[in-house]
Amino acid sequence: VLDSRYGMYVWPCAVVLAQYLWARRGSLPGKRVLEIGAGVSLPGVVAAKCGAEVTLSDSEELPQCLRNCRRSCLMNDLPHVPVVGLTWGRVSPELLSLAPVDIILGSDVFFDPKDFEDILTTVYFLLEKNPHAEFWTTYQVRSADWSIEALLCKWKLKSTRVPLQSFSADKEHLASSSLPGRHTIEMMIISLARSDGT
Repeated sequence: VLDSRYGMYVWPCAVVLAQYLWARRGSLPGKRVLEIGAGVSLPGVVAAKCGAEVTLSDSEELPQCLRNCRRSCLMNDLPHVPVVGLTWGRVSPELLSLAPVDIILGSDVFFDPKDFEDILTTVYFLLEKNPHAEFWTTYQVRSADWSIEALLCKWKLKSTRVPLQSFSADKEHLASSSLPGRHTIEMMIISLARSDGT
């Protein structure tokens, strides 16, 4: 999980999302998966190992993150997994030319509230192009004041909370961290809200 040679650290949210993918591994072969803000890419790597057609992405402005995505693929014998630079909130040629997706992954992308709307703008764009798709995301509860509910409503998205115990991710060793402080991790699935509000 930690590779000190490359300064690659896997955050607890990524481990929880990877556990969800592993629990759903029977449904992944042939699914088209895009991981956003992938960093070290543990969820995307797990999805690829389970037979999904994966594309990894991180900010085009963070070449080190893109290098980490590629390094993770090479370390896990996945040299053909595409890595794409996508910056949240920006409609770029890379975003426009993405292949269709079934599942969008994002672990700990809801880190800084100033990015929340850019993330949901990008997710909304992808879901509009792929109305059947879902955004599977795990996040750490850092402040009771931080919420994306108003933004979900604004972008006509709905969320469904996924209890961690439903996929055996509530174990202390799985989502724990040696970092100080409280580490409450939540998971939700975000999709387009239908016009009737559901």
